[in-house]
Amino acid sequence: MSEKPTAIEEACMTLGLRMTDQRRVIARIIADAQDHPDVEELHRRAASVDDRISISTVYRTVKLFEDAGIIERHDFRDGRSRYEPVPDEHHDHLIDLRSGHVVEFRSEEIEHLQEEIARKLGYRLVGHRLELYGVPLDKPRAAEKPKALDKTKS
Repeated sequence: MSEKPTAIEEACMTLGLRMTDQRRVIARIIADAQDHPDVEELHRRAASVDDRISISTVYRTVKLFEDAGIIERHDFRDGRSRYEPVPDEHHDHLIDLRSGHVVEFRSEEIEHLQEEIARKLGYRLVGHRLELYGVPLDKPRAAEKPKALDKTKS
């Protein structure tokens, strides 16, 4: 892990939160995550860096960061709370129900539509969270391809 403080560490310092070595490890793991890990996965990753980090330390640290508004908790209908740093720019999520993979996306069309709906209902939108749940479209197997699309035959 690099010596440069992550945005999570900087936010903690700005808020006056004490940064122990164990909190620093957890902060860096969350900041570096390309997925949306749950506490158990955060603990597994943290323990590989410092085997003295207990799962209860991870739970307490995640709660501290969440309460401070530094990270966001997501419940993607899989029974686990999953975490990510509070993003610089709003984004939404598509969750693959087969694999659990989370795809982040942003759509200006959806953003404008949500604003329009709120306005038509007499509200000013101050926040929202959009989670889409899906399964991958099945692609035809090579043997089942329509002949017009099968370029392997002469």
